[in-house]
Amino acid sequence: MKKNVIFIGLALIVGLLGGWLIFGGSTNDRSPVKDLSDMSDQHDHSGETVEQMWTCSMHPQIMQPEAGDCPICGMDLILAEAGAEGLAANEIKMTENAMALANIQTTIVGNAEASDDDGMVSLSGKIAANEENNTVQSSYFKGRIEQLNVNYEGQQVNRGQLLATIYAPDLVAAQQELITAASFKASQPALYNAVRNKLKNWKLSDTQINAIEESGTVRENFPIYATVSGTVSEVMAAQGDYVNQGQPIVKLSNLNSVWAEFDAYENQLSQFNVGQKINITTNAYPNKEFEGTISFIDPVLNNTTRTVTIRATLQNRDDLFKPGMFVTGKVKGATQTMENTLTVPASAVLWTGERSLVYVKTNPNEPVFEMREVTLGNRSGETYQLSAGLNNGDEIVTNGTFTVDAAAQLQGKKSMMNQQMMQDESAMMGDMEMSFSNSFSSAFNEALPSYLKMKDALVESDAGQVSTFAKATSKKLKEISTSDLGKMEKQHLTKSIEMLDAIATNDNLENQRAHFVILNKNIVPIAMNIENSTNYYVQKCPMANNNKGAVWLSAEEEIRNPYYGDAMLTCGSVIDSNK
Repeated sequence: MKKNVIFIGLALIVGLLGGWLIFGGSTNDRSPVKDLSDMSDQHDHSGETVEQMWTCSMHPQIMQPEAGDCPICGMDLILAEAGAEGLAANEIKMTENAMALANIQTTIVGNAEASDDDGMVSLSGKIAANEENNTVQSSYFKGRIEQLNVNYEGQQVNRGQLLATIYAPDLVAAQQELITAASFKASQPALYNAVRNKLKNWKLSDTQINAIEESGTVRENFPIYATVSGTVSEVMAAQGDYVNQGQPIVKLSNLNSVWAEFDAYENQLSQFNVGQKINITTNAYPNKEFEGTISFIDPVLNNTTRTVTIRATLQNRDDLFKPGMFVTGKVKGATQTMENTLTVPASAVLWTGERSLVYVKTNPNEPVFEMREVTLGNRSGETYQLSAGLNNGDEIVTNGTFTVDAAAQLQGKKSMMNQQMMQDESAMMGDMEMSFSNSFSSAFNEALPSYLKMKDALVESDAGQVSTFAKATSKKLKEISTSDLGKMEKQHLTKSIEMLDAIATNDNLENQRAHFVILNKNIVPIAMNIENSTNYYVQKCPMANNNKGAVWLSAEEEIRNPYYGDAMLTCGSVIDSNK
């Protein structure tokens, strides 16, 4: 049996070997099967002009016509996505698949159409306690709180309710005086009345005083009663505390009326007046609309939010409104909607805190977008009126705007998130206009060689040499006359000298590099605005300064990073020059 298996195996091997010799070993040129690479070589490429571009996965703004290393981080470049050519500097292109996944929708901007909300201005706000109805219940005499009957926020208190019981040594002595004076009230009525008035000033009633006088017994603990009704908004003392006369024990808020406080932007202020009716809705009661009247417009603008508080007083006897509840108000604006006013959906607008942005589709046939700044007018319902930034017929993104902005940021294009960074970089590159005389330029040029030596010492991580050259640079700058400098120019020079002195007196390399960041924010704009006999390059490392980026001056185009030295010697790129 084993021999048969061996013979069968040998037969199979011989058969396979013979088949290969007959069919596979032939190299006849007449064979119909050809190598794929040969077919590729025979294909005519004469009509193709597409140039392949290479980019960096970490810095997609890098585009080069051939493979190599990223000039910023040194990583190997990868093939860029096809079809990215032909775009403007701030345009981005998205794939159809990405558009579908993010549900990106666009709308063509047109003139405003009349609606039920025409002329209505929408405001967001929240309910607050009416401070006019707030009261503080205080102790009328000095003593120790023996019992506190109100001890948590939100507790309801009625007028006349016992708030606390206090042991008051002064009252004990005053009662004894009353009992003594009562026996002489016929002969010394003035003294007797003075003692009674003293107790009345401590808010003891005639009934309480008469009871003490009739019983002839001194009472040690005295009650404090609520003088108003309300809700406890703050407990200001604890049981066992010693309190002084007039010291607050509890704060009460009467919520029978509340304030609805709204934030209005500067460009909306002309729409509001005290006495205007305002319709208020809240998520708690979506089917109800409450009417209020504007009672107060804050005369001071909030510098942080750039808004003004507008307040309406609401009756709250049914206890529907709770402080902290979000509400929406609609006011019939004093200025009506103008004809031919462009409107955009509120979902299309990105607000950075200082400016409003939208994304415009610049190519009607392809998903190509560009960020554009707009000036907003009034908000009417879910739309904004525009006073500048768009034209009738422009197509803008109305759904998925944040997704488009994120794509722009990833591609290194201008976006909501990196716009300020680009502006700061632009200022570093010499767009900050400064004016210097020829004598100043000549003197400043004499300080730059020692600055460059200090930069090279930072590259070599030699803290001692960094201090030496910083001191030499500072000395040169201090010799320059500042009599003909403007305010901004003088500030940059003064700050540069301050940072150089800090570097010169510091032997900690990391600390020197931290001061070098601030130094370059001031000295680079000066160097880019003076007459130079030598060419200088403004170079930037995006990872320095805690990934915020930092610049420096160099006489050579080659990158030698002073912020990291040997650790990341070639990290950076040239962003400007004075050529």
